[in-house]
Amino acid sequence: MIELLTPDEMGRADAATIASGTPGFVLMDRAGRAVADAVMARHKRGADVLVIAGPGNNGGDGFVAASVLARAGYRVRVMLLGEADRLTGDAATAAASWGGRIEPADPFIVAGDVIVDALFGAGLARAIEGRAAELVEAITDSGADVIAVDLPSGVSGRTGQVLGTAVEADATVTFFRLKPGHLLLPGRLHCGAVGVADIGIPADTLRGIAPAAFRNAPALWTDHWRAPAVEDHKYARGHAIVVSGPMAQTGAARLAAGAALRAGAGLVTVASPGNALAVNAAHLTAVMVRKVDGADGLSDFLADARLNAVLIGPGAGVGAETARSVEAILDGERAAVLDADALTSFEGEADALFRVIRARPNRPVVLTPHEGEFARLFSDLAVDAADASPDTASKVDRARQAAQRSGAVVLLKGPDTVVAAPDGRAAISDNAPAWLATAGSGDVLAGIVTALLAQRIPPFEAAAMADWMHGEAGTAAGPGLISEDLAPALKAVIARLVEAVS
Repeated sequence: MIELLTPDEMGRADAATIASGTPGFVLMDRAGRAVADAVMARHKRGADVLVIAGPGNNGGDGFVAASVLARAGYRVRVMLLGEADRLTGDAATAAASWGGRIEPADPFIVAGDVIVDALFGAGLARAIEGRAAELVEAITDSGADVIAVDLPSGVSGRTGQVLGTAVEADATVTFFRLKPGHLLLPGRLHCGAVGVADIGIPADTLRGIAPAAFRNAPALWTDHWRAPAVEDHKYARGHAIVVSGPMAQTGAARLAAGAALRAGAGLVTVASPGNALAVNAAHLTAVMVRKVDGADGLSDFLADARLNAVLIGPGAGVGAETARSVEAILDGERAAVLDADALTSFEGEADALFRVIRARPNRPVVLTPHEGEFARLFSDLAVDAADASPDTASKVDRARQAAQRSGAVVLLKGPDTVVAAPDGRAAISDNAPAWLATAGSGDVLAGIVTALLAQRIPPFEAAAMADWMHGEAGTAAGPGLISEDLAPALKAVIARLVEAVS
């Protein structure tokens, strides 16, 4: 289940299921039972459970959970934010089915072994304030085991942003498919362990919705990748080029080149300035080194059509010469990865870069910025997380707009990396360990992307696959990793992929 549904798309899935003959209350009943099952899986019969319900369908799910738990032998209290006689539709039916006392929501008496947060679901679109905010803070401060219905109250299902304040849950139960807010930060940090419950919405409902956002996982891209066949030779797996910086800035290019070779490129060559040739050659063995000076030398070197994927940026240096080298790389049909200094060299001149990229729309180009580099190319799309509001574009929306504007696939890095294509597809990664926040990690990632492009994987799939592999390698390398650990760790990651597709 890699598809992600925005709250609006989830509403359409609900509506389509109801229109096909499943009553809305049946869906609510199944959702509430799934929440009750989550409580029972974590706590023994007799535990004190407080269900805090909101005035909408999320609250209705909470009422159903309360009924199921009470019948199963749990001591259940129910609070409602709002007036019971103002509930409507399925939520009113669920409240009536509870049959027990409904207490007015009071943050001063929020307590229990378990608290079920059924205040607001993924569709929250305004900041929480007043009594609702007090309840949210009381839930988090209670010390109880908190299980959220759909999404912790206060987290936007669309953007993952905290709208005013948000519950910090220990577990979350959502329905049918994950929402972007379960994966994007900071929302993901509020969810705890997330379970996806089947409430009877048919999978083929997705055909009418056509979601374009996905959780980054092998099912998204393995159809475009294959392990080497017996009859393959190294030239069949592509020849990746990594452009090196000057003598004192060569390490980043070597990190990228080593990762490219490990990730499956048949050959890798570092295009090195003459003054750095000896340094690069002294450190490299299976990766080849070629003397290439400046943009003109690079243009001549790349006349060989067998050199089918090029990375520039790591340690390249910021300035006009790097910008000229980028233009030389883009003068052809070869795949290109632009990272780090190659992006910063176009600060203030981004439109010129984008015109060159869009001039050949069939050429695979991947941009790999972190948020700072992203802001240099797309200043109007940059966001200060401290100033986020309900109307702030999500990281997915920003990456999509950047991809459409530039004509390239954009891999917007971070603990919740988003890969976006010009056609609107987007993937969110959630497998990166904190240990990846170390010098050179991004250079390794850029090298993996380049290797996959050299193997002729389409750019969206190559970028998404590379980011997943990077995260898995970080987990395999473990605590205390440095970037040099990542390429060796890829070996086990690739072995798992081979086993999965064989």
